Amino acid sequence: MTLTEQTGDERPAATRPSDAAPAAQQAVPQQQFISWATLALMTTASVANLRPAPSMALYGLAAVFLYLLPAVVFLLPTALVSAELASGWTGGIYRWVSEGLSKPLGFLAVWCQFAMTIAYYPSLLAYVASTFAYVIDPSLANNGLYVAVVIVVVYWAGVLISARGTKAVAGLSSLGLVIGTLIPGVVLVVLGLVFLAQGNPSAAPMDSGHVLPPWTGPASLVLIVGNFLSYAGMEMNGVHVSSLREPGRQFPRSVFLATGLVLLIFILPALAISWVMPGEDLSLTAGVMQAFQGFFDHFHVGWLTKVVGIMLVTAALGGMLAWLAGPSRGLLMVARQEGYLPPVLQKLNKHGVQQNIMVAQGVLTTLIALAYAFLPDVSSAYWIFSVITTQVYLVVYLLMFAAAVRLRRLQPGRERGFRVPALYAVAGIGFVSSLAAMGIGFVPPEQFGGQSPWRYLMIVGGGLLTLGFLAPLAFLKFRKPHWVAPEHRSG
Repeated sequence: MTLTEQTGDERPAATRPSDAAPAAQQAVPQQQFISWATLALMTTASVANLRPAPSMALYGLAAVFLYLLPAVVFLLPTALVSAELASGWTGGIYRWVSEGLSKPLGFLAVWCQFAMTIAYYPSLLAYVASTFAYVIDPSLANNGLYVAVVIVVVYWAGVLISARGTKAVAGLSSLGLVIGTLIPGVVLVVLGLVFLAQGNPSAAPMDSGHVLPPWTGPASLVLIVGNFLSYAGMEMNGVHVSSLREPGRQFPRSVFLATGLVLLIFILPALAISWVMPGEDLSLTAGVMQAFQGFFDHFHVGWLTKVVGIMLVTAALGGMLAWLAGPSRGLLMVARQEGYLPPVLQKLNKHGVQQNIMVAQGVLTTLIALAYAFLPDVSSAYWIFSVITTQVYLVVYLLMFAAAVRLRRLQPGRERGFRVPALYAVAGIGFVSSLAAMGIGFVPPEQFGGQSPWRYLMIVGGGLLTLGFLAPLAFLKFRKPHWVAPEHRSG
């Protein structure tokens, strides 16, 4: 998270004075630049993965449209706006929103950045559970009790690992893109093309009449909301805009390359899954493994299903560990500076890790995980928690777009390494599309039409209201002066 990169001195490291030598004798280190292509790959690695492929495979060829639309109205505005903010203000989302809007709204933004993980981890680990089921027993993939147990056990194991401050987590995360995304993704697409080249019919129609999703009311477009969360994270690499030699020219080039790569990684595997798996048989959590099993069985190498399952699980767990401490660390730093959290949640263990925050988060994650054991089916639970995650995270982007516009008005002369052309239009498109996605998220998708829409609305709306608004408002209302960490108290 960009928030963890806060510093008390806004000047570049190369320009800060040293106490160890006279100014005339200081050796100024040469700035390290990166290429725009390198930044594009870094951005791709932070955004792209195979997890959302099954939800879009339901639409067959129309998945292309459903990925392109949010890419244009959300992905590009997010990347461009966050680049301007990161090149002008250090400190991440809290600093941007605090200066552009207000400190309480800044806390709301950083809280939502943290709180979305409370719903995110159950949906991520449900995917892990269903994927691992294909290694031990595929029938478990839709067993709610099995999924709930895996979520609880794996999450708390992750807390224990992260609480020790291990540095091996970063390595797992870096390997995740190759092991769990690129290799399986390429294999999936190649097998799909060979499958079609052999004359096998596609399970989903691939003609021009199916380029757009069928319109049966708002519910027919609800799954597009999941793509907004799929694209979340583009703002994380905006902090590197100052590492480009010519940010104004190179950053847009990097963004467009990253967008193209992300779209390829998202679209092609989704299409490959739709070629082999009929939509009515597709699981939103186990769809990737269903496709691999279908392809491998067809080519008489079914044993490879278990190998791919282990690769996908390893990558997902590496990503979970990398994210586990990040958002909570950012929240901790702001809480200590401004006194937004009680002292018990600000305590660090002997390894310097915010263990109490992760434990409190784990209690809520455990309660949410139990819902998998009681909701009608695993796919329904997975989708509901994915929507709640998206709704909470969209609050962050709404605040970011609004702050960018206001900062351009309040501080037009502030030096920025990159300026968004037509910022008001770009931020406006991002804001409106985020707001529209939030509204659509309250409509039950047609795949779950047999359930009560009011029940769905209460779960999603209740999750957004409780996690996204009531919890931070409670901390703001009841905070005490002594909650500010001693090193940040004035006087």
